[in-house]
Amino acid sequence: MTKTIKGNAVVPTYVLEYLLGQHCASFDEDIITQGLEKVKNIIKEHFVHRDEAEFVKSVIKERARYKIIDKVSARLNEQRDLYEASFSNLGIKKVTISQDLVRTHKKILSGGVWCIIDIEYFYNEEGNESPWIIDELKPIQISNVDVDEFIECRKHFTRDEWVDLLIQSMGLDPDFFNFRSKLIQLSRLIPFCENNYNFIELGPKGTGKSHIFSELSPHGILVSGGDVTQAKLFVNNTNNQIGLVGYWDVVTFDEFAGSAKKPDKKLVDIMKNYMANKSFSRGKDIFGATASMVFVGNTEHSVPYMLKNSDLFDALPNVYYDTAFLDRLHSYIPGWEVNKLRNEMFTDGYGFVVDYYAEILKEFRKEDYISLIKDYVELDASLTTRDRDGITKTFSGLYKIIHPDGNASHEEVLELINYAAEGRKRVKDQLIKMDDTFEVVKFNFVDKRLNKTISIETLENIKHNVVPADEVNLNTNEIIEQFNETSIDSLKTGQVIIRDNQEGISYEKLFSKYLVGASKVTLVDPYIRVPYQMKQLLEFCMMLANNKTVDEEIELKVVTWNEPDHNLQQSTSNLEEIAESVFDLGIKMSYDMNPNQHDRYIEADNGWKIVLGRGLDIFLKPEGRYNIADVWQEKRKCRACEITYVNIT
Repeated sequence: MTKTIKGNAVVPTYVLEYLLGQHCASFDEDIITQGLEKVKNIIKEHFVHRDEAEFVKSVIKERARYKIIDKVSARLNEQRDLYEASFSNLGIKKVTISQDLVRTHKKILSGGVWCIIDIEYFYNEEGNESPWIIDELKPIQISNVDVDEFIECRKHFTRDEWVDLLIQSMGLDPDFFNFRSKLIQLSRLIPFCENNYNFIELGPKGTGKSHIFSELSPHGILVSGGDVTQAKLFVNNTNNQIGLVGYWDVVTFDEFAGSAKKPDKKLVDIMKNYMANKSFSRGKDIFGATASMVFVGNTEHSVPYMLKNSDLFDALPNVYYDTAFLDRLHSYIPGWEVNKLRNEMFTDGYGFVVDYYAEILKEFRKEDYISLIKDYVELDASLTTRDRDGITKTFSGLYKIIHPDGNASHEEVLELINYAAEGRKRVKDQLIKMDDTFEVVKFNFVDKRLNKTISIETLENIKHNVVPADEVNLNTNEIIEQFNETSIDSLKTGQVIIRDNQEGISYEKLFSKYLVGASKVTLVDPYIRVPYQMKQLLEFCMMLANNKTVDEEIELKVVTWNEPDHNLQQSTSNLEEIAESVFDLGIKMSYDMNPNQHDRYIEADNGWKIVLGRGLDIFLKPEGRYNIADVWQEKRKCRACEITYVNIT
């Protein structure tokens, strides 16, 4: 519905959904249709477009009274001892607004609020008063929510169903995201439900970094990172007016990066104090505040370039390139992992009304789940207080978002702790590179249930071999090292753990050494059905062909299946076409359509069996029409899976 009515209106989603909630709250199709038309007319007739401001002013003058939708802000005029309002799109200023309205809606004093306003026009011949009169003003936001009902309803969803619902509530289609990508999206919501939570997200353009903070909640404000002043953010010493942190739950600095920008050094010092102590001063008085701070911007270099030549903060202005400031960040979201948003990635499915969900998140700011982490893990003793705060606050926020009912399995909790620790480690790794006074710590924790130590590493470090990868039976780096060896006898049994969004993986790296010398290979994968899976089979055949001499042949038997009502005949036709295509490469491929086969593995007559957690389908679909990942597997993002190597001789 929101997409249907938005059109060219530059208005937050929560404003549109507020109106839909007023006029379309029904299951009756006729009422919904009538309501949609009414909302469209309200937007058409009462929403003020900047380019139509003069026309709207004329309408107000002719009718004497008119209802408009606009963003209203106010300030105190000390000379006249009254409050004056400004209208963002209508472009009028110095409109007298009653003290009662300002007291009732304090956010009008800081940043502005979207409102429905009844405004009148009355010209004063003396010319010393504004002709514009605010008769009635109503902020556009939901009045109340039932948190207990929300928590009770959560119990009827599985974890994955709930996460998909939240992703759709953010306007996105969950089918385009794996679980890690969904976690990244949801972690943008943490500042709305966690007090004094500070994170940074740097990445390419077009990934929706600022979208959430302008569209989702009336409790957050998006400001230009280069235009913020001490007076605007904390307190204006001239009139003692408190700034943004006193009124908003989340203050987001948009376009924060840019090495050429010249922010105020004094502002950065005040921000450091606030982010550390949750307070700011106004004269002799100290005020506490709960506003979270979010910093979003674009990177200037590729990730491997930054890891080798500088650090992941290298795009920041010089005054923010300060380790004391950066150490206050609880997490660094890897913006380079986020897909660029395309039209097909926006959902048509159901989700929460965003204004309703924004109020739910605000209510959860009263809750504290930080201590819950102690029930599951023991963090390494070398971690500093700020490292621990970063991990526990990120975990607390994600737990509120995904498990508000408190029902989470041990494995689900560990997954959140892993993600939280990785976000803080990304910050700490850069601090150590930037300043040698920061000591190296171990981002490890002990799983109390299994009494097992788990090491945390960031995906970019694993991909670019910056440090050793996670300690598993056989980690990805060890597999890669083996490719330089010539003897198959030196290969190891063990397991590779591939994580969501991990890159640098290919069939050659995973399989080729274990298939050297094989003349017969059996591939069992019941899910080689749709075109992109057939293409992956073709790539597997190409790997086999490159793994032998030209005059050798490999007999490849493929065991798979497709349901009859999902075009089984087309699957067999595709397999025959692939078999014909690879025959001249020395790959003699046959296939068996077996409906009773559910395992996924590769077995070769050289004595090795490779158990495949997801079969060949380990890659996410590359983005866009022209992407190097289409033809280069190592540039593709992976799905989380496990691959186990077994010697069966």
